[in-house]
Amino acid sequence: MLALLLALGSSLAYGCADFLGGLGARKAHVLRTVMIAAPSSLAVELLLWPVLGASFSPGAIGWGAASGVASAAAFVLLYRTLAIGPMNVLSPVTALVSAMLPVGVGLLQGEHLGIAGLVGLPLALAAVVLVSAGHGAGSARPSRAALLLAFGAGAAIAMQLVFLHQAPSDSGVAPLIVGRAVSSAVTLAAAGLLHRRLGAEKPAYAMSAAAGVLDSVANVLFLLAARSGDLAVVAVITALYPAGTVLLARSVLAERIHRGQLVGLGAAAVAVSLLALT
Repeated sequence: MLALLLALGSSLAYGCADFLGGLGARKAHVLRTVMIAAPSSLAVELLLWPVLGASFSPGAIGWGAASGVASAAAFVLLYRTLAIGPMNVLSPVTALVSAMLPVGVGLLQGEHLGIAGLVGLPLALAAVVLVSAGHGAGSARPSRAALLLAFGAGAAIAMQLVFLHQAPSDSGVAPLIVGRAVSSAVTLAAAGLLHRRLGAEKPAYAMSAAAGVLDSVANVLFLLAARSGDLAVVAVITALYPAGTVLLARSVLAERIHRGQLVGLGAAAVAVSLLALT
């Protein structure tokens, strides 16, 4: 039950962070948004160090650094994806992709899905097709480029979560601190190399910082959940985060989706629930 609650909290924090990050990336180049979000995340994790502890063993540093590289890619790809929109379609696609890899890793490590999981996996793939195929008047149909970005973002998120899970369970928040330090360095280096392409628009500082803080909270909750439960189950519960993004996108941006896409979203929810039951 503790792992379930932690994973649900992580899901909610991720959903809100994605919404704010996507909005921020609409106001300025995505790297300008990430330049604010990543250091903000690092600040939160440093503040949590005295509370949760940190052991910087070789395993924690290595897996943390790997998660940091994946995190930097996830930040850029995800915020760019959500900036293109529509959020209420692309966010679920990213979530389903991000759930598949951790499930596979969990199975390879000896976790068992059971009948519900065996039904949930193909249903999740079908949901991706339905969600991605909207059409008709007033629909919100994503472009091919947006879908490719969504899949890439999902893969990067999945690798980040898997790498964090591989870190020693007694390392506290050390993997998160190392990972965020690496992702911040990668982001700043990329921004320096591409500074001429970033444009003159100023980032939404408060929005970008809030996205980074919420992303950090989500990572901490996921790490604690994965350490007290199975990776496959925790990952798919965390993958419910589009619910928060979609709700905010519909409420704030008045985004609308086609009936077929609603069926896809429903199938996605059922698939994630079936996987969680295992």
